[in-house]
Order: sequence, then C-alpha cells, then structure tokens
Amino acid sequence: MSDFRELSRSVKGLTVLVTGAASGMGRATALVFAAEGANVAVTDINAEATQAVADEIKARGGTAKAWPLDVARADDIIKVVNAIATHFGGLDILINNAGLSLRAAIDADSYDEAWTKALAVMLTAHPRIIRAALPHLRRSKCPRIVNIASTEALGATATNSPYAAAKAGVTGLTRALAVELGREGITVNCICPGPIRTGITERISEEHKTIYAKRRTALGRYGDPEEVAHMTLSLCLPAAAYLTGVVIPVDGGLMARNA
Repeated sequence: MSDFRELSRSVKGLTVLVTGAASGMGRATALVFAAEGANVAVTDINAEATQAVADEIKARGGTAKAWPLDVARADDIIKVVNAIATHFGGLDILINNAGLSLRAAIDADSYDEAWTKALAVMLTAHPRIIRAALPHLRRSKCPRIVNIASTEALGATATNSPYAAAKAGVTGLTRALAVELGREGITVNCICPGPIRTGITERISEEHKTIYAKRRTALGRYGDPEEVAHMTLSLCLPAAAYLTGVVIPVDGGLMARNA
C-alpha cells in the first residue's frame, strides 16, 4: 500500500482570470478566490463595475486588478491576457464566465442577431481566451480551466435556443479540450448553474422564483452566486489535479428531479 499523500487545498499565491466578473457569479467567484489568497484579474465589458469589484477585493485585504474586456473582440482578448500574465508574473487559472441573456423564437426577426451574439460571447470567446492563456498555463504548476455553462445546455427552454446552443457547445468544448490538454496536466471542467440569483434573473419576481424553485428543484429554492463560486474554487484546487472533463450541474437538484 502506498503512503498517504497530503494534497494542497490552497490557491494562495495563484493567479486567476475571471471573465464577466463585474456582477453575479463572476463577482462572487472573484471574491471567493481573493478570500483564499489568490491574485485575481477582474475582467468585464463594464469598465466601471469591473474596477468596483477590484476595489472591493482590495478593501477586503485581497489582491486584484481590473481590466475592461469585451470577450467578443479577439484582439482585446490577446492584449488583456498577456497584460494580466505580465502584471502578476504568470497565469494559473482561467474562469470563462462571461455571458448574457438573449431570447428569440426561431421565427423572430431578431433571431439571427441573437444567435450571432450568443455564440460570439458564450462560445467562440472561450477557445479564443484559452488559446491566449495556454502559453502561460503551460508554465503553471496548477493549470486549471473552468467553463461556466448552464443547465440550459442539459435541458432547454422554449425561445432560448441561441443561449442553449452556446451553452451546449461549451460542454462539448470542455470535454474535447480536457482530452487534448490532459497529458500536459491542464484540467478543463465545466459547471452548469441552474436557477441562481443573478442580474439575469433579478427581473423575475420573488413569487415566481418561489413557484419555479419549489416545482422544479429538489431543494425548493434559488441558489446564490457564492454557491456556484465555491464549486468553481473546488475544481481549481491543487488537490483536484485528477478531475477533468466533467460537467457539473450546480442546480439545487433541478436535473435530478423527475416530477
């Protein structure tokens, strides 16, 4: 029998890049990693809100810097990723979280626009950011990639096919890159959040949130962004080096419930 090995559960000193970090799950992820001692690169298309999150982290005693980033712009991705690695002296963890809410029926006049934008932000951007980050991740002792998809990738809603298709693409990308990058020790995993209290869901009334959650989830409630963020953190621990290619619903039992 081999000796027991103590594996590290600390991300202290590691550098993490979080996209879409100005609000919701992205902000929560940035705050959780910072609280654990990581250097956090806060990126989002909203420059003012991005800076506010970085300032919030620093006020809490953490280490962070803000970079405005539109993930739909390929040239901006390369510049920002390289700037982050230069500023922090490397890059260890990439969290592809940026997203948006777009709904369009298949026969709607707005469908083509919704489809193009959904895939640009929530699918095409992922491999672009990963490609930009790879040279830096390959020099890391704890290289991690986590893609944030959605339970819409696992069971869709009517008039939401651009979003569902983008998120389903993320799950396929995750598995494919886990296989491709595994021999280099780079893990690639995916989280599919269910009903979470974010900016996207804040327009839904509390009454309808309660009705939906009690009808659809095992826990009978909406989740909080921090509950997703802690699963993201778990996938990025040094101790999680043998976990790759997985798609994990963080959904209060939504996908498990049959009736």
